[in-house]
Formats: sequence, C-alpha cells, structure tokens
Amino acid sequence: MARDPRYDILFEPVRIGPVTTKNRFYQVPHCNGMGYRDATALATMRAIKAEGGWGVVCTEQVEIHPSGDISPFIELRIWDDSDVPMLARIAEAVKAKGALAGLQLCHNLTNAANLYSREIPLGPAELPVYSPFNDPVQARAMDKQDIRNLRKWHRDAALRAKRAGFNILYAYAGKLFGGAMFFLTRRYNTRTDEYGGSLENRARLLKELIEDTKDAVGDTCAVACRISVDELLGEEGLHAAETQDIIAYLGELPDLWDLTLSGWDNDSQTSRFAEEGYQEKFQTGIKKLTSKPVVGVGRITSPDYMVKLIRSGVLDLIGSARPSIADPFIPKKIEEGRIEDIRECIGCNMCVAGDHTQVPMRCTQNPSMGEEWRRGWHPEIIRPKQSSAKVLVVGSGPAGLEAAMMLGRRGHEVILADKARELGGRLAKERKLPGLSAWGRVVDYRLGQIEKMPNIELYRESDLSTEDILGLGCDHVALAVGATWRRDGVARFHLKPIAIAPDADALTPDDIMAGARPKRRKVVIYDDEHYYMGGVLAELLVKGGHEVTLVTPAGHVSDWMRNTMEQHFVQGRLLNLGVKLITHHAVTAVGADSADVTCPFTGKTEVFGDCSTVLVTARQSSRSLFDDLNVREADWADQGLKSVSVIGDALSPGTIAAAVWSGRRYAEEMDVPKDPDAPLFRREVTRLSAGPFYWSS
Repeated sequence: MARDPRYDILFEPVRIGPVTTKNRFYQVPHCNGMGYRDATALATMRAIKAEGGWGVVCTEQVEIHPSGDISPFIELRIWDDSDVPMLARIAEAVKAKGALAGLQLCHNLTNAANLYSREIPLGPAELPVYSPFNDPVQARAMDKQDIRNLRKWHRDAALRAKRAGFNILYAYAGKLFGGAMFFLTRRYNTRTDEYGGSLENRARLLKELIEDTKDAVGDTCAVACRISVDELLGEEGLHAAETQDIIAYLGELPDLWDLTLSGWDNDSQTSRFAEEGYQEKFQTGIKKLTSKPVVGVGRITSPDYMVKLIRSGVLDLIGSARPSIADPFIPKKIEEGRIEDIRECIGCNMCVAGDHTQVPMRCTQNPSMGEEWRRGWHPEIIRPKQSSAKVLVVGSGPAGLEAAMMLGRRGHEVILADKARELGGRLAKERKLPGLSAWGRVVDYRLGQIEKMPNIELYRESDLSTEDILGLGCDHVALAVGATWRRDGVARFHLKPIAIAPDADALTPDDIMAGARPKRRKVVIYDDEHYYMGGVLAELLVKGGHEVTLVTPAGHVSDWMRNTMEQHFVQGRLLNLGVKLITHHAVTAVGADSADVTCPFTGKTEVFGDCSTVLVTARQSSRSLFDDLNVREADWADQGLKSVSVIGDALSPGTIAAAVWSGRRYAEEMDVPKDPDAPLFRREVTRLSAGPFYWSS
C-alpha cells in the first residue's frame, strides 16, 4: 500500500548540526536492563529499531566515569577505551540499517551512589544521594578541580564515542539523571560561587559541557542537549518558565534540544494517569526560543497527532521511547500505509520494570522485546511452519490471541475458540476498570490481525469439552483458559486458607468484574497481590459510594508498582479519594459481617465490623480441561492428536506481559523437537582476564 500523503511531512529529512536524519522519527535515549552486561543483545534490539524505519536510534544513558556509577541499574559505560568496541558494535548495527546512531553521555552526580565503584559521589552540594533505595550515602560538594575533572571526563568520553562511530552525542541535563540538572535546580544547588545562585550561574556547567563536546567532536558529530522542562513541583523545583529562560540563554549552542519532564516517573507516566500527548503543553513555545530542531515525547502513537505536532510548530522530530518498544516498526508501517498494523503502546510501563529489576526489558505488547538476539525473535517476522499442522487454541486471552496470531503467521491452520462472546479473556473485563482502557489495545491489535488471516477460524461462545476437542481432529492443542482469583486468602502472607464464615460477604476481583458489588457500604480490600488490582478496585468501589479500607502486608499499597513508577501515583489517588490505607497488616479472618486485621509485628488484631471483604490474593490456574485430556491420552493417537500444551495464566498466573510472551513462545516452539539438555537461550559470557591473579602471585 502507498503512504497516505497526509503523513509525508513525517518523512522529511531534518538537519541536526553536521548530520541529517532521513525522517522525523527519533528514538530518544531509553534504558533497557541490558546495558554493559548484554552487548550483542542490546545491539540487536537497537538494530531492529533502525530496521523499523527510525531516523535516529539512541542508546540509553552511558556512564562516562566510575564516579558516576548508577549500580545496581545496568546501563552502558564509556569509562575508558576498553568500552569502545562494545559501543562500536551498537553504532555499527544501527547505521547498517540506515539510521543515525545517538549516544547519551551521562555523569549522574548526586543520582549515583557508586555502589559498584565505591567512589565518593559528587554533586553541587553536600546532600544525600537521590536514590530510589534511600542508600545511606552522601555526595560531597564539588570544588573547582572536581568541575574541571568532570568536564575533562565528558570531553574524553565524547572522543571515545566519536571513535565508536556515533553520529549524535548528548550533554544530559534531564530527569535528575543527567548531572548538570542538579546544578540547574535550586533544590540541589545551594552554591554561592559562579556555579550557583543566578540562572546564568546554574546553567554554567551545562553550557561548558555543550561547548566542550562541540569543540571535541562537533566537526562530524551533532551535539544534543536533553533537558527537563519542568519538575512539576511549582516554584520549589525547576519549572517551565525558568527552563524556557535557560533554553533562550543557550538556544543556539547545541544542535538539538531534547525535551523531557523530571523525574523519570513524570516523564514516563502510564496511561492510568496521563493521556497520550500529555507533554505537549510543556513543549509548546520552545521552538520560538531557538532555531535548532526540537524533539519531545509523550507516549505518542497516533500518526495524525504526530503530524499535528509538526505542523503546529511544537516539535521538529517525534520522540519515542515506549511506543518504539511496543512497535519498533511504527515508521515503516506509516510509510507503507499500514496504520492498522501498528501495535500501540498501552502505557503500562512493564518496560520500565525491566530496568528497575535489572533484567532485559520486556513489553506487554511486543513479546520479542529483549529476545531479539538471545532467542532470535523478531517483532514482525516468525519462521515459516516446518510441517503442516492444524492447531486448536482454546481461550482468547492474551496468551491465546498471541499464540493464534503467530501460528497463523507461520502458516498453520488455526482454530481459536472461546466460551465467551466478548473475546480477550481477562482483558475483556480488566480493560473496563478505572484507568485501564488503553490495555485493551493488547486485544484489539491481535484480533485485528487475526481477522485478516484466512487460515485462522474464530469461534465465539464455544465452551469446548474434552469430547469436542478430541473430535476436531487437530494435531496440536494449546489450552489458554486463564486463571481464577482465590477465595481463601492464600497468597504471599497466608500460605494456608484463612477462616472465612460460610455466610461472609467475601468477594474476589472476578466477582467485582462480573458485576457483583459488596452488600455493605463499608468494604475492606485485602491486597496481597501488590500489583494494580487492589488499588484499581479500591478506586472503583469508592467512586461507587463505598467506604473503603485497603489492607496490605506490604509497606506500600500496590508495592510492586514502584517498578513501573506508579506506586506513589496510586497511593496519592487513593488518599485523595478518601480510601483508608493500612500497611504492614493482614486480614486473618473474615466473619459474616467483619474482617480481622492483624499486625504481624505485634500480633494485635482489630476487628472491622459491619463490612464486606474483597480478597485480592493469589490466582489458581484453570487446569481441569488439561487434566481431563490427560486422562484420555490413550485416545489421542486415534484422533491424530500429537500434543496438548498449557500456556499463559493457565500454566502459571502472572502478568499480562508474561501471558503474551507465553503465547509467542508456544507459537515459536510448537513443532521444534525438545532437547532438555540444550540451552534455553543464548547468553554472552564474560571473557576472562589474562591476569595477573591473586592466587598466582
């Protein structure tokens, strides 16, 4: 299909200093949980972005010196010349696919606890390090020699990056990661010398870093400045009016302005708390302050909105991190007139969780993310079928839809059956909960693809029995029939069922999503899942007129959502809605109209009376159909059935991302002979040093 001429403007080249990008699609720097540990995996992931049509593909932040060590987070490093070959592999991979390669130089200053290097952290003032772990570490105030050292480290790193083959290099002053930002904001900069006080003084270090970098590499490399426009703290923090003054002051110095919000949690807000394009109001007006191109983000997935941002003069380049993770081929799909094939980001921040847990990034929408090299998965391509097979997929949840779609792409004949009329499994219901509507894109994309494939038959309202399955004459069966929420209180805190009165008004999330509501006005929600469900149901019920108390054994509500940078947003919203939050407590018994709430530290119990209870605990996989089929295994051969597999939540309840990944894995491996001794995936093993060694001296 031909490109819609409405989008021609997105494919215009843009000059950035001494280099030119082929279009306006710009993958901004983003973390990925691979960094220095997974060199080839990281290079392959970035190369696939370039293959997908991005004009610029950037690295994550790259530490320039051991005194800016952000461990335990796994980023890239350019500490010395030994890092150059690895970085060169990334640059070469990106440029080989037709994109410019960008590298974000970074010294984290007060953000770096230096847990690996054990160097004393540096900052504009003597303050505790800015760390999500509350590390008992303080930064010392930099003296003039420290600042001169920092400038030299930055310049040396720029020269190494140039040798590695990068086209665009960054001076980073954003999100309280880029060290220069700690000088920009009054919160952290209390200096009284020429690097503190006035705006010009606070911007001095950033100005010097940009000038030093341009002097070192500006003949062939563009120099970008990434800056946070607003900390969303009002006058207390760096705010839009002040940042605009900084950009006006430095306006023509860098070759590109890359706009963000600060901190990272504000810059990468989830769909539960911010709409697509939520940063536009902060980006508007910046282009009037500089003649240099401007790039910005905002979880932008709509091509029409991209065009609007360009034509209205807000941006010159469409910045993307999370949307480019969900679909690395957005530019190519727009160019080829395949808008309906875009796999839109759902804004769940599962990608961010990979960085926070120091593992290769994963994505709910794109299960190939992080698996490009180690498993050989591609976001758009899957190897053709190795043999003709008819496959039945039972269940249309995230795992079933992904398995059916990818099996169809392989060329297999597929039957997808679900007992419900509305397809989507758990997401058919969860997408209707407060703030989760965008998560329905997981279903919408896959159904849209499946409905275009003539080799996939789709059956709604088909509650298949064992006899039905055996009678269909399929070669392989995948059971993706999901899981149900437990009613007995078992999860992490309670490993055995708790006492629940037979006449108790005790509900589960399944009951609530099916339309049931607590009988009493007062409700105790017991959240021992620690992800989104407890907080979402609290929001739903309090908005429905209930008086809600949320009890959790964790120290925070929705505790795991610290990894998606939402926990504080959840807690703030619930408090503003009037939800009572009780942490470090567990519901230990449920009466007919009461709930016992116990402190595990003191053993003291408080009885909440005249209340209903909602148990958000563990889930149980739905295994009965698999068990019934196993009983009939002797009949499989007569019916031509070769295998029965369980996938997704039916195999092991987990996240939606895990279910989608499970479906992809089944489609990839269904007809591959199983070798229990073969490695599950490729790893890059560290080359051993030649010595000398302690024990050989």
